[in-house]
Amino acid sequence: MSRLEAKKPSLCKSEPLTSERVRATLCVLKGILTSSYGPSGRLKQVHSGFGGCVCTTSQSSALLSNLPVTHPILKILTTSMQNHVSCFRDCGLFTAILCCNLIENVQRTGLTPTTVTKLNQHLLSLCTSYLKSESCGCRILVDFSSPQTLLCLVRSIVTSKPACMLTREERDHLSALILRAFLLTIPENTKDRLILGNSIIVPLKGQRVLDSSVLPGILIEMSEIQLMKILPIKKSEAFKVALFCASLSGDFSDTGEGTMVVTYGVSLENAVLEQLLSLGRQLVSDHVDLVVCQKVIHPSLKQFLSMHRVIAIDRVGVALMEPLSKVTGTQPIGSIGSISPSSYGSVKDLCPAKFGFKHFLHLIPYEATICSLLLCNRNDTAWDELKLTCQTALHVLQLTIKEPCVLLGGGCTETHLAAYIRHKTCNEPESILKDDGCTQTELQLSTEAFCSALESVAGSLEHDGGEVLTDMKYGHFWSAHAEAPSIVNWPDLLSRCGCGLYNSQEELHWSFLKSTRHPFVPQTYLPHEATGSADNLTLDCFTAKLSGLQVAVETANLILDLSYVIEDKN
Repeated sequence: MSRLEAKKPSLCKSEPLTSERVRATLCVLKGILTSSYGPSGRLKQVHSGFGGCVCTTSQSSALLSNLPVTHPILKILTTSMQNHVSCFRDCGLFTAILCCNLIENVQRTGLTPTTVTKLNQHLLSLCTSYLKSESCGCRILVDFSSPQTLLCLVRSIVTSKPACMLTREERDHLSALILRAFLLTIPENTKDRLILGNSIIVPLKGQRVLDSSVLPGILIEMSEIQLMKILPIKKSEAFKVALFCASLSGDFSDTGEGTMVVTYGVSLENAVLEQLLSLGRQLVSDHVDLVVCQKVIHPSLKQFLSMHRVIAIDRVGVALMEPLSKVTGTQPIGSIGSISPSSYGSVKDLCPAKFGFKHFLHLIPYEATICSLLLCNRNDTAWDELKLTCQTALHVLQLTIKEPCVLLGGGCTETHLAAYIRHKTCNEPESILKDDGCTQTELQLSTEAFCSALESVAGSLEHDGGEVLTDMKYGHFWSAHAEAPSIVNWPDLLSRCGCGLYNSQEELHWSFLKSTRHPFVPQTYLPHEATGSADNLTLDCFTAKLSGLQVAVETANLILDLSYVIEDKN
């Protein structure tokens, strides 16, 4: 009998954020995330010491899921960020970096956690109410009659993922494809509410990115031999389809702990095969043209259907079942008994397709709310990153349909918001202080910590040692080259602000982002002609960024308010 080890008592640590080890670990995590942020962010290679694949990425979803985090405080932070990314797909790095900045800045103020969390909530409500207001100077309403804003939004997402390794031509081509794929999922005729379709990403690795394309309907991969057997496919009217989620292999289902009683002399295999062939005869008599099965079709049933000119495709997998159901207009059949005529669906046309070295059967529906995005890239690593990027862009477009507005990107929303909050708390402090019992000094310290955290997120976009500035009129973010001379005429050195909306030839005054300056009123409206004339803006998803701002502040408040950490080491 092996020796039993005595149970160890739980470790109880007070004031966890005062631990030098915890601070150092938070600093390392912040450094990893900050250096990955933006279009020029540095790539990270994450791999396990026990072997397995190497992940090369700068995306928050891949980084946070692959980083081995053990300390409870870091687990709170990373879990909170992962929950945000799983819901919104975007602004994960923004959220995580802002949260780390807030924790770091607040600790320097020396304020009590109760005071800080109370004031942070007020500053957060100021931010959200301003961002949702019509007078917001960093929000643009989306005009769906013109695709330019949506195209800028998609291009901004694709550009911010350097691990995709795309040229400018490839970025533009892919951005247009993603937008087209999304538009194909919008139904032409809607009644009460809008129900979007699906975009299915079909992998084509080893091909040029410029070979990527979008087709309405579904592509089912097949071997060339299989496709040749069913060609030619000619029919004047619609193709009738039967879609099965039940196995047609003839296997017996697991009876668990029950008992199956079989009459003497009866062959189960023959009985099941006869039932399958009976099903085949019904499909033929009902003039079904295409049988699609999620699982396996018995070879005898396949041969029978083929003899009667019925196309049979199996092993399509569970991922394609919902899109196939939408395309054919039917629910998957879950049994091999008698089938009701209402169980069948239809497609407009079937045709073969070849892309690269792969062959497909193309199912073309009557109303194209399902489309296939054939996604190409040079290698597996770049393709995996590109797939994540496309999924993010498609999800962000869906969020924009629900809330039709976008925020200025490139750090401009963060610096503009920081300027607005500084001015608001400096000129109207009584609106915050009247109910909280906080002093003016505490409000100023908390505001500076909050606004500096926002500005530090914008400053994280600069990775080459360049100067980061903000203008004193709009409160936008500007970046200059590292080799800038000490005495410089800024309009000659700067070109456009981070979002691309304003150029340096206007009569602007600049200040270094981390320097001390008097609060000023940023221009809190966007001139229509300015947004209309800019065709290459950097934009962020409104819904994802607003949620990221809230998650960052609330997670930071939770961590700052922790008094004890109790760990079970058994």
